[in-house]
Amino acid sequence: MSHSELFTILDDVESTNNYAMAKVHAGLAVHGQAWFAKDQWGGKGQRDNKWVSNKGENIIMTIVFKPGRLFKSNMFFFMAVVASTCHQFFAEFAGEGTFLKWPNDILFNDRKAGGILIENIMSGKEWTWSVVGIGINVNQVGFDVSNLQATSLSNICNKLFDPIILAKKLHVQLVNNIEGVIDTSRDVYFKYYNDNLFKKGEIVKLKKDNIIFSTRIKEVNANGELVTFDSMERQFNSGDIKWVL
Repeated sequence: MSHSELFTILDDVESTNNYAMAKVHAGLAVHGQAWFAKDQWGGKGQRDNKWVSNKGENIIMTIVFKPGRLFKSNMFFFMAVVASTCHQFFAEFAGEGTFLKWPNDILFNDRKAGGILIENIMSGKEWTWSVVGIGINVNQVGFDVSNLQATSLSNICNKLFDPIILAKKLHVQLVNNIEGVIDTSRDVYFKYYNDNLFKKGEIVKLKKDNIIFSTRIKEVNANGELVTFDSMERQFNSGDIKWVL
């Protein structure tokens, strides 16, 4: 199937990830298939957060992939390809100041411009599908009180874009990059991810349990752990800590 045949536009949906997940479980999805929603009223983010978007103004899209051999040996490699592709896509328009905030956000300077939610489907111990939800702020210029630290391409570039055209472009880039990986791609994507890592080399405040502490961001390692250094080197999984900004 062509890329255009794999791209479906929905007027409204509870959640593109839930919609895509149902298609996978029903045997009605194929590798690389994408669903774009003009409106989403139950969007999901990390840690049960909601992803809120004005109708018709932004990219709300989920793409499903069957992970290949090179990804099955390292789940974070898959995440690094997705995140790096989304970063490169956004930076093409926004330019310098575009960062990847570990583990899954796209920032412009210190404001959130997009997010990625990957939900993996397992059959026993075998990783069979990845459901990749992507939200990118495109034309929205005002945000609710709970999301004032957000921005969009329109805010940055002072112009309007066509979210569907942009989503189709990103869809093609993601499918091509996922399908184009080779053995040497892992180091390339890990380097790209770390080269564009938010606050790399800087001292930040993080929260673990109820304790807030200062530490310096070193890198994200090949297992997807955030590596920091203060009195000692530490490694954190994405569910272990929260940023204090």
